[in-house]
Formats: sequence, structure tokens, C-alpha cells
Amino acid sequence: MNLRVAALVVALVVVADRATKWIVTATMQRGDSIPVIPGLFSLTYVRNPGAAFGMLADSPLRVPVLALFALAAIGGLTYLLAQTPRAHVWERTAAAIIIGGAIGNLYDRFRYGWVIDFLDFYVQRWHWPAFNVADSCITVGVAVLLIASMLRREGDAPPSSTREDFDAQRKGA
Repeated sequence: MNLRVAALVVALVVVADRATKWIVTATMQRGDSIPVIPGLFSLTYVRNPGAAFGMLADSPLRVPVLALFALAAIGGLTYLLAQTPRAHVWERTAAAIIIGGAIGNLYDRFRYGWVIDFLDFYVQRWHWPAFNVADSCITVGVAVLLIASMLRREGDAPPSSTREDFDAQRKGA
């Protein structure tokens, strides 16, 4: 996977996240819930001012702290993406979808001061915290990176910046 394809993956994740959040805010009021699979899954419009599971929700520093964390993650993953050999497609794809998810949630933080969540899974009274497309991409991307790192054989080359990779990336190959 070349860097242009990775950038396209990032853009697609951001567009999917923004589109789904726009649909939710355009068609639902905060707190509305639409059962999709009764007893298991609903679309529920929630505003999450904190991080995962509502952490830091009451902190006055939540937006700058969470934005700084997201920017650092985007920077680190962009570096990882650029340094990972093109042949490591799973790792590069995972990094790209994590970056897209981080950008999607970062947009919400800067624009609203909270993240729009709407995917609500539950069993009876037990609810998993609501989440969104960006959160899903971040979770799947992290899982793929972990699995790929565990499956990487001992003899496989670690991510590196060889002259061949650099030239290929510069040419957009």
C-alpha cells in the first residue's frame, strides 16, 4: 500500500464518520433512541464530553488534553505509516484507519467540545458505552496492529526506512 492509498483510507474513514454523525444530528434529538435489534442494539444520540467511557468528562482541561493526545497519536501513527515497509499492508491499513478515526473525533472536540456517539449495544439494563464510527475504526485498527505484530515472524524485517521504500513513497508508487 502506498501513501496515496493510505491517505485515501484516512479520508474515507473521516467522511464515513462525519456522514454518520451528520445523519444522527440531523434526524435525532439528543437522548433519542431508535431500537434496531430490540434487546441488543439501538441508535442512541449521546454527547460524550470525555474520553473513552466518559473519562475526564468533568475536567475543565478535557478538550485541550484530549486534543493534544489525539494530535500526538496522529503524528506518531503518521510517522509509523511512513516508516512501515509498503509490503506490510495490514499495518499500514491499520495505521490509516486509526488516523482517520482520531481525526473524526478530534473534529468533534474542536467543533463542539464533545464527541457525538450513537451506537448503543446492551443486554437488558447493561449498556456498553455508546460509541461511533471513529471509535470503531480506532478499535479495529489497534486490534489489527496488535495481531500483526504478534504474527510477525522472527525473521521479518521491522519497520524501517530503506532507500528503496523512501524512493517508492516519494514517487507515490
